[in-house]
Amino acid sequence: MIPIIERLDPKGMMRGTIAHLKLSLVGDARGERIYIPLLVARGAHPGPTLGLTAAIHGNELNGLRVIHRLFEELNPQDLRGDIIAAPIVNVPGFLQSTRAFNDGQDLNRIMPGRPNGNSAEVYAYRFIERVLSRFDYLVDLHTASFGRINSLYVRADLDHPETSWMARAQHPQIILHNTGSDGTLRSAAMDRGIPAITVEVGNPMRFQRELIRYGFVGVANILARLKMVDLEEALPSFEPVICRRSSWMYTDLGGLLQVYPELCDRVEAGAIIARVSDVYGQALKTYRAPEAGIVIGKSTNPASQTGSRIIHLGVVTEESVEDLAEPL
Repeated sequence: MIPIIERLDPKGMMRGTIAHLKLSLVGDARGERIYIPLLVARGAHPGPTLGLTAAIHGNELNGLRVIHRLFEELNPQDLRGDIIAAPIVNVPGFLQSTRAFNDGQDLNRIMPGRPNGNSAEVYAYRFIERVLSRFDYLVDLHTASFGRINSLYVRADLDHPETSWMARAQHPQIILHNTGSDGTLRSAAMDRGIPAITVEVGNPMRFQRELIRYGFVGVANILARLKMVDLEEALPSFEPVICRRSSWMYTDLGGLLQVYPELCDRVEAGAIIARVSDVYGQALKTYRAPEAGIVIGKSTNPASQTGSRIIHLGVVTEESVEDLAEPL
């Protein structure tokens, strides 16, 4: 039987153990409780607490398997500090295979929530108070949403020494500078003084083995740098591309969308990147890159209304990972 708890207190657990818990957060319309699953590794030795979260959007699942993979490999007797993982933050969205909470709101746009707000706001607030507040560091795992695909990339404040090295430790394809003051879980953590990064691990509603492995290695690298485990940092064969800013391109008419560049392709300013056709196959409009950059993410859904996303274009800087802020 998995224990049900109202509050998370890792310090009350025995050192050198792993616990599976159900954290009670809110009630549903049946009067039944909604439980968030938690995995907690209490290290045999003192150290910091690393928090891992996934599926704050209920259709973004690769992060769930990153967490499972970590705990499959983990020996708490060799761990210094604690790891607290919430593999499914948005339980109602996960059960409905939707991005949003069950009232239609995006949990990752309303953080830190409100104690007396609407359903999603209360859920968000209680997660912050009962789970996030226990972290010293946070890695928030995401994927693209329906109809889109992502490169393996990290969003982090690259001018913050702690989050800068956390981003570098992931060794992703792309690192995107983003301060995160946008109602996300990451921004709520940073506002509390908890260094946090967002890691985008592929595509929605599937398990992608290679990307899950990369996500696992990135988390293991953070554990190694924090000296929570005795591991050598795994280095990739490629250097991450650094982007100081990015933007999405959108259609301004409806039709059938074709996006030409692939993920991580470099595009020149003025290059043709997409075309919208009508249902008879006649071209309606061609879209060009507004400036040179790299494709961070792209739409894969041909059915395109006016205002649909085309590509997420990152503007590449001349920086290397060695130029980023150093740890404190």
